[in-house]
Amino acid sequence: MTRTVGFVGLGIMGLPMAKNLLDAGYPVVGHNRSPEPTEELVEYGGEDGGSPAGVAEASDVVLLCLPDSPDVERVVLGDAEESEPLVDGIEEGMTVVDHSTISPTVAESIAGELADRGVTMLDAPISGGESGAIEGTLSIMVGGDEDALDAQRDLLEVLGETVTHCGPSGAGQTTKACNQIVVAAQMVGVSEALVFAGQAGADLEAVVDAISGGAAGCWTLDNRAPDMIHGDFDPGFFAEYQYKDLRIATDAGEAFGSPMPQTELAHELYKSMVGNGMGRDDNSGVMQVIEMLAGAEARVEDR
Repeated sequence: MTRTVGFVGLGIMGLPMAKNLLDAGYPVVGHNRSPEPTEELVEYGGEDGGSPAGVAEASDVVLLCLPDSPDVERVVLGDAEESEPLVDGIEEGMTVVDHSTISPTVAESIAGELADRGVTMLDAPISGGESGAIEGTLSIMVGGDEDALDAQRDLLEVLGETVTHCGPSGAGQTTKACNQIVVAAQMVGVSEALVFAGQAGADLEAVVDAISGGAAGCWTLDNRAPDMIHGDFDPGFFAEYQYKDLRIATDAGEAFGSPMPQTELAHELYKSMVGNGMGRDDNSGVMQVIEMLAGAEARVEDR
């Protein structure tokens, strides 16, 4: 029998993920703090759960995709801002899959609270940006019970191209922090290279083509650099979310005694983006901070 999937958090990533589940034939009951995305889901064929508790009551498994650790704590466990949390509607034996990117220690804590109620939680953060969410090609990093993952693997394979079990509760979030460390390093490195090339008078398009095919080749060069040199920073993944993710990584690095010199620098650059009103730009927009430091933009003529 087809499971009914609950989905709480229908933002830039969550809404296309929920739509993909509908396309795959799963009934989906959704909820979002602002009503417009829920209305769009209903128009697409889903149902409105009304609240996190309402979603849980109507579902066999619940997926979350929320901005930060406090949001997950509030939606799952409740607080003064959320009077109808997930725990009020969830039943023993159910599974909650959290696709948010949050602190590994918070993920472990929430999983422990739900386990006391007979509910399994998988931390399953995602990578791939809005395009990956739309196309169902996300990379999903999962922490928690492996048998629980196997029971929900068919759902996750609708959403992602790769689904990897990374270890016990919190391990998915640790893996996502590693992912964001590398993503930020790429974004900053490519930004520095392009601004340098521009300052030196090189052909920016030729530079991107040349270095993409060698040892410097990376996702950022292939998927973002052509837009970066045209000043196109329309978001696939908000810079303010990258900043938040790097804060999670540096906090975890402090907790575990792991040095993070490059990540600390990237964290400060993304903080500058947010402080300068660029938080809703794509995370590749960190190039603009390097340009501000240089006092000049690295651009080619608009296409």
